[in-house]
Amino acid sequence: MLWSLKLFNSFVTTLLNVHPYVQFVLGILTATSQLLIDQANLDDEVFGLLNTVKDVYEFLMEKDTMKNIDSMKETICKISQEMSATALFIIKYSKKQNILVQIGDHIVSDPQTVAHGHVKNLGDLMQQYRDRMMWDIQINMYHVLEDLNLEGMAYATGVGLNTTKKCLDGTRTDILKDITHWITSCDVNTPRILWLHGQAGRGKSAIAHTIRSWIQDMGVAGACFCFACNRQSERREEKISTTIAHDLVDREPAFRRALSNVMSNNHSLKTTCDVLQQWERLILEPLSKISGDIVGNVVVIIDALDESGEETSRRDILHVLTSSDVADLPTNFRILLTSRPLPNIVRVMAAAPHVKATSLDDIPWESVEPDIKLYISKGLKGLPSTGVEEVQNIVNKSGGLFEWAHVACEFIRPNKAGATPKEHYDDLMALKVKEGKTLLDSTYITIPEGGIPRSGIAI
Repeated sequence: MLWSLKLFNSFVTTLLNVHPYVQFVLGILTATSQLLIDQANLDDEVFGLLNTVKDVYEFLMEKDTMKNIDSMKETICKISQEMSATALFIIKYSKKQNILVQIGDHIVSDPQTVAHGHVKNLGDLMQQYRDRMMWDIQINMYHVLEDLNLEGMAYATGVGLNTTKKCLDGTRTDILKDITHWITSCDVNTPRILWLHGQAGRGKSAIAHTIRSWIQDMGVAGACFCFACNRQSERREEKISTTIAHDLVDREPAFRRALSNVMSNNHSLKTTCDVLQQWERLILEPLSKISGDIVGNVVVIIDALDESGEETSRRDILHVLTSSDVADLPTNFRILLTSRPLPNIVRVMAAAPHVKATSLDDIPWESVEPDIKLYISKGLKGLPSTGVEEVQNIVNKSGGLFEWAHVACEFIRPNKAGATPKEHYDDLMALKVKEGKTLLDSTYITIPEGGIPRSGIAI
C-alpha cells in the first residue's frame, strides 16, 4: 500500500513543465505522503482510508490526470487540502489523541465516522477531476476545545494579502518555481529563511503576494506581514509577532492550543512592544511544543522590510530572524523575507547560515524580458498606436524593472482628456535618466505631476 505513496514521491521529481501553482500543490501532496509513510502499526480502523489514499496517489500519476493538471488547478488544490486533513486524522489516531472534526454542521469524534468522511470526500474529488467539473465539496475541518481570547491583542491592519499586487499569470515562473521548491522541500537541512532582495521595481512584492495567495488558496498555515513606506508612523514593527501569531491560530489548531497555554497566565503579551519577547513567547515557544503536529508547511511572509522606517525600526526584527533559534524552527517552517539590499540588512542577513539569499538583480535579462513583454502587451492591448515595435521599445526602456513597466502602461493608457497614447509613448521614449536618479525616479520627475498614478501596485 505504501509503495504507491513512495512511487508518487519519486514521480513528482520527474515533472518539469507544470505551472508553479500546480508544483506547489504537488509539493504539499508529497510532504503529506511522506508523513503517511512514516506512520506505522495502524489497525483496521483506518485500513480502508489508507486504501483510498493509495488510490488517490495512483490516480494522480495516471497519464490522463497529468495531461489536464494545469486546467484543473482548483480541484487538485482541494485534493491537496483533503489529503492534508486525512493525514492529520491518521496522525492523531495513531497517537491516540482526541479527534474533533466538523463534518457538515456537526462536530464528530468517532474515528470510523471521520475516516468514512475522508473516504467519501477523496472519492468525490477524484470523480470531479475525471468529469472536469467543479463541485462544492466541504473539506473536513479539525477543531480544538481551547477558548483562546485574542481580544485586545495588538494587531496591525492592512498588512496582509493584496491580490491586486500578484504577478500576472504566466510571468515570473522560474523564480516562483524556485520558491515553491524551497517551501515544499522535505530536506531537514533546508534553510528556514529565503531572503529575496533586489532594487526597487524588480517585483519583489508581487512575488510575495503571489505566494501568499497560493498559500491561502491551498489552506496552508501561514501569515503575511507587509511594511509600507507611507505607513511608517503606525510603527508596524511593534506588532509584527502579535499579528503573525494571530493569523496562525486561524489556520492551525495545534498552534492555537499551544498559544493558549502560553498566554493563559500572561495577558501582557497581547500588547507588549518588545519585539524580542513577542517572538520568543508568541512564535518560538508555541512552535516548540507542537513540532510534528502540523501537517504540511507553515509559511510566514514578511514583505518590504526596508520600508519599516529608520534603521532602528528593524534592528530587533533582523536580530530575531538571524538568531540561532530560527535555525532550530520545525523543519516545515518557512519565512519568506523581501527587501531592497540596504547595507544594514545585507550586513546581518549575509552572515546567517540559515538564510538562503536570492537576488532579483542577478536574474539575466534573457529571463526577465519575456515576462515584461507579456505584461506590457496585455497592459496596452487594444491601443492602435502601440504595435509590436512600440511594445518592444518599452520593454527595452524598462531596464528589467517591472514597476517601470507598470508605470509606463498606466501613463500610456488613455485615462483622461489630454495627450493621446501616442504622445505619451513618445514622452516616455524621450525620457533620460537624470544624474544621481534611478529610472523610476527620473520617470516620476519628468512626467508632469499627476500624469502617472503612483498607486504603489507591484508587478
